[in-house]
Amino acid sequence: MSTANPLPLWQPDPERIAQAQVIRFQSWAAEHHGAPSDGGYTALHRWSVDELDTFWQAVTEWFGVRFSTPYARVLGDRSMPGAHWFPGATLNYAEHALRATATRADEPALLYVDETHEPSPVTWAELRRQVGSLAAELRTLGVRPGDRVSGYLPNIPQAVVALLATAAVGAVWTSCAPDFGARSVLDRFQQVEPVVLFTVDGYRYGGKEHDRRDTVAELRRELPTLRAVVHIPLLGTDAPEGALEWSSLTSADVEPVFEEVPFEHPLWVLYSSGTTGLPKAIVQSQGGILVEHLKQLGLHCDLGPEDRFFWYTSTGWMMWNFLVSGLLTGTTIVLYDGSPGYPDTAAQWRIAERTGATLYGTSAAYVMACRKAGVHPARDFDLSKVECVATTGSPLPPDGFRWLHDEFAESGADLWIASVSGGTDVCSCFAGAVPTLPVYIGELQAPGLGTDLQSWDPNGEPLVDEVGELVVTNPMPSMPIYFWNDSDGTRYHDSYFDTYPGVWRHGDWITVTSRGSVVIHGRSDSTLNRQGVRMGSADIYEAVERLPEIKESLVIGIEQPDGGYWMPLFVHLAPGAVLDDALLGRIKQTIREQLSPRHVPDEVIEVPGVPHTLTGKRIEVPVKRLLQGTPLEKAVNPGSIDNLGLLTFYEELARKRA
Repeated sequence: MSTANPLPLWQPDPERIAQAQVIRFQSWAAEHHGAPSDGGYTALHRWSVDELDTFWQAVTEWFGVRFSTPYARVLGDRSMPGAHWFPGATLNYAEHALRATATRADEPALLYVDETHEPSPVTWAELRRQVGSLAAELRTLGVRPGDRVSGYLPNIPQAVVALLATAAVGAVWTSCAPDFGARSVLDRFQQVEPVVLFTVDGYRYGGKEHDRRDTVAELRRELPTLRAVVHIPLLGTDAPEGALEWSSLTSADVEPVFEEVPFEHPLWVLYSSGTTGLPKAIVQSQGGILVEHLKQLGLHCDLGPEDRFFWYTSTGWMMWNFLVSGLLTGTTIVLYDGSPGYPDTAAQWRIAERTGATLYGTSAAYVMACRKAGVHPARDFDLSKVECVATTGSPLPPDGFRWLHDEFAESGADLWIASVSGGTDVCSCFAGAVPTLPVYIGELQAPGLGTDLQSWDPNGEPLVDEVGELVVTNPMPSMPIYFWNDSDGTRYHDSYFDTYPGVWRHGDWITVTSRGSVVIHGRSDSTLNRQGVRMGSADIYEAVERLPEIKESLVIGIEQPDGGYWMPLFVHLAPGAVLDDALLGRIKQTIREQLSPRHVPDEVIEVPGVPHTLTGKRIEVPVKRLLQGTPLEKAVNPGSIDNLGLLTFYEELARKRA
């Protein structure tokens, strides 16, 4: 691929650069820790990976991390997997998340928005009081450090309170969104055996109420380790028999008591999409998440007490945990519970307007849907406070960069577009936002500080301006401390370290450009390899889905037993569209001209829909396995798919081809 873009789409103005926290951090680190004072972000990043221990020490000092007992050294063991961070140190994540109460007690910590789009504030003082009350009640219920506490909750203030109270006690939080069915939730929660379950009676989405009381009853029956169930009456129903009322547990005026735990004490369990087998139960630490999120949100996202941070997410996605960590920087976080497109496609922009969001995060898919629907965000809403629009979930196509830039530029706005990429596995970003660097179309600005991100060929040689495997060659504090129920570490090792020993291989294709920016091409295990020319599926989607007739697409490359290669493109058509010869010709011409003649599909096949994981990612690899003849029950974890019925189409196609 070509990475020769002569001009950036956007450059930060001198005032923005001067005020950026990362600039002030660099000057301070130069004075106190020997960081380079010249050379800008590139020099700072090089120092941060070359002097890893010193960099992370500097981060903890800059952000005033309070160690209740000091650490012996920063990195006791740097081998991966198994790096040992800040041995000897104790601290508490929730204590840091509530620190801003001391200076901003009556200002909003949370702005809660439902489908009425009217924000409701929760002040820092009120948040701290509720956390204190709930933490005391959890202790009364016998919850101890290391116990698991689960939430079957939407993105509401009670979920934040429950997470922080759990962390204050030293227990381990885990959550699923209430649109998950019982089987999906049990596949996750049964692994970790929670002692408390926070639930709602239902939720509102798309203008409708969805009663979940039957699902909650099933969860209670199937989770024998539960000592208590806490009922949150979002739809106004009475608590079921034997459940505790949320209001009675959060009514006391009690100062929180923070359990000081070792740096690597578990904070929460996140789950991979789990497309095969049970979802991976990924455990991350209190200290690791604290310092990684302070770095990411404070230095990269440039968040502070004057900001309002909105990311469209649910409690079943790592971005919710990342959003809650906005509290660490004293930022007001915006919680939206509802459909991303209700009552119309422009809904998220309306929420950004009404909450005064300064950093607004969404998915690349939503940006492209707005572009296709003719939404004009900066014209139709007052988005003058929005300084940055960030996207993740999948690569933001070049058209998405251009559309966002042009829509805001027309209103005279100077919009920083931050496409970021990371993973549930580290609950953070490998590459993305840097407030002092230019933005090039289709590219992430740079790798994150402290992250030695590289593109490697199959022999482990670094590549520049060429597609390779995304690897990280040094440990990050938020890498999993372990997977739950993986006593010998085999599953953890096999997930990231089986290809390049001692080096994290994430499973994405990337290009690191000679400018230092990063291009994400999609999953490496579903990458298209035609005659030695590799291409990410995201490149195909970006080109094909510009066509108004294509609602969504799915491309698979399958190695044939005879050494051949079959590459079908599945298309879900927009209403009224027909896959006739004319459209077929335009699809192939688009790929031939915009990408590569080698990547014109062998067949274009109309499908009733494209299946996704519950977090919205297209499931390329399981479909590939189905088409290779793997039985459905072995190709995919049914509880991880948004519409299991769609897979029967691909299963039937495999049968016909066989």
